Amino acid sequence: MTKLLEGKVAVVTGSGRGIGRGIAIDLAKNGAKVVVNDVGCATDGRGTDADPAAQVCKEIAALGGEAIPNYDSVAEFDSAEKIIKAAVDKWGKIDVVVNNAGILRDKSFANMGPDDFEAVLKVHLYGGFNCTRHALPIMKENKYGRIINIVSSAGLRGNFGQANYGAAKAGLMGLTFVLAVEHMKGNAEGKYSITANALAPAGMTRMVGSMPGMEGRPVPPEMNPDLNAPIVSFVASEKAAHVNGQVFGRRGYAFTLFQTPKPLAAMYKEGGWTAEEIAKNFDAAFFEHLSVPGIPVTPAMKAAAAAAQKK
Repeated sequence: MTKLLEGKVAVVTGSGRGIGRGIAIDLAKNGAKVVVNDVGCATDGRGTDADPAAQVCKEIAALGGEAIPNYDSVAEFDSAEKIIKAAVDKWGKIDVVVNNAGILRDKSFANMGPDDFEAVLKVHLYGGFNCTRHALPIMKENKYGRIINIVSSAGLRGNFGQANYGAAKAGLMGLTFVLAVEHMKGNAEGKYSITANALAPAGMTRMVGSMPGMEGRPVPPEMNPDLNAPIVSFVASEKAAHVNGQVFGRRGYAFTLFQTPKPLAAMYKEGGWTAEEIAKNFDAAFFEHLSVPGIPVTPAMKAAAAAAQKK
């Protein structure tokens, strides 16, 4: 039986470990040839001597798949071109780009310096732009493409100490929507069968494990980062041609679909409002619809926070 991604060529950035590793392996299991991109850095983006990309390629080869490692950075435009070029040089095309590479520089906003802010945006948001920008012309020529951006609840809802990470992930979500609109069927670009979607994953990864209160915690089965991968493989396939501009999530063993921002309520007055009139009518119109910022707290998260406070 033909595999879901037979004949497809994919790039997965930051795929030497964690969620990216699981995605690269699952794409290969489904028939894709994969460029495993990872610079082998620490969670804050600083260098190490590890070579996780080569290790993942060995794992894929052991499963009967085909993959090559790549060590170029997504953060610079010219460097990102080499990542896409690696796929084209080896297999003649690029069908799927999963923008997963990421780093953390967690600090409260009052303590965050411009270097910490810029470094995270360069990898997540600029990295998504850089790789996609180099891949799109090739996808258009081949009339097939799947852009899958890995976002986060930190960007969708907010999370303490992650102004840089949340801003980058929210920006990546916005980039997803624009790419989806520009390539919708019915538009001039729609003839290319190119889609853009996003996934806000879950999983106990090296990055999550570095957060206060999470060090050394056992990984519950439902927090296995590999559980994110199947939705990516599906969205990357021809069977998902009708799926465009969506933001998926994962909670436990469930995949979820986020509703993109839309008006929930309105207050109207002919001729417009004064601030005093808004003050008198605001709660009646909007109070019940106000959202609570932040990621919903689970019992496990409460326990982690309590443990962090005791240190």
